[in-house]
Amino acid sequence: GADGDYQKVNLSMAVNGTDTQIDSLVANYFAELVMERSGGNVVIDVFPNDTLAGGNSTKGVEYIAVGGSDLGAYATSVLANLEPKISVATIPWSFTSYQQARDVIDSTGGEYYAELLAGKGITYLGSFHNGFRQLTNSKRPVTKPEDLKGLKIRVPGSAVYMSTFDALGANVTSMSWSEVFTAIQQGTIDGQENGCSITKSAKMDEIQKYMTIWNYSYENDLFVANTKIWESLDENTRQLIQECAVEACNWGRDKLEADEAALIQGFRDVGMQVDELTEEQLAVFQAAVADVIEEFKGVYGADACAAFGIN
Repeated sequence: GADGDYQKVNLSMAVNGTDTQIDSLVANYFAELVMERSGGNVVIDVFPNDTLAGGNSTKGVEYIAVGGSDLGAYATSVLANLEPKISVATIPWSFTSYQQARDVIDSTGGEYYAELLAGKGITYLGSFHNGFRQLTNSKRPVTKPEDLKGLKIRVPGSAVYMSTFDALGANVTSMSWSEVFTAIQQGTIDGQENGCSITKSAKMDEIQKYMTIWNYSYENDLFVANTKIWESLDENTRQLIQECAVEACNWGRDKLEADEAALIQGFRDVGMQVDELTEEQLAVFQAAVADVIEEFKGVYGADACAAFGIN
């Protein structure tokens, strides 16, 4: 639109990742779209590494809820600090492909996120992949549940992730992501689990020998706004921001999917042993955590599970 079509406003956008991680890339792409299409009237300042919250992602999402930040993009496992049910789609093997995740979240799943967040003073604008979570370690290949027994694995504080690895016999520990590289170097822990893009940006391929591709849990980032700030914008400006947010989310999805195969090959090229599990191998892991899956279906409830097609 022309310059006069949008109000002049400067908005802050908080993300947890570094400049090279997908949340920062999406946020910066979004800021460029908005700047161009608003004729420079709407300016988005992106703050990576949760600098507005002193590097603390839990505080970061709380700031959005109270208006300390105007916009943000955070993983559902972090937003779950505000509302635990937001983590429902992280139940192991809820999705089998990125396309399935897109289809579900862009319909009933997104509607469910919006409803949950509305009660926290946050408006849902979109979702993009943080990636299927994979496993790396320094000790041995992991291709069956017994291989995990005794391995010291760092997982985020999510109850789903911790319960899953506990059921598989790993020694589970939760620590700040900023401490993981050094902890692996020093042998305090044996491995970690994360998406391929974060595994690469954190340079895990420099200190981990083995990787298991098993897509055990899907993680996504939600693109959100503080509701009071959102409602203070005029209709044209809201529409522009909403359209650019959806476009940026889909750009981020496409990028992560396109980059993933090259990242996996890159891990092999630097000497990692990468085991991509077959359907038969996955079935053994799925059986081993069947009780965990049923437990969390009960925790999140029928409505949450139905919204994401979790049977």
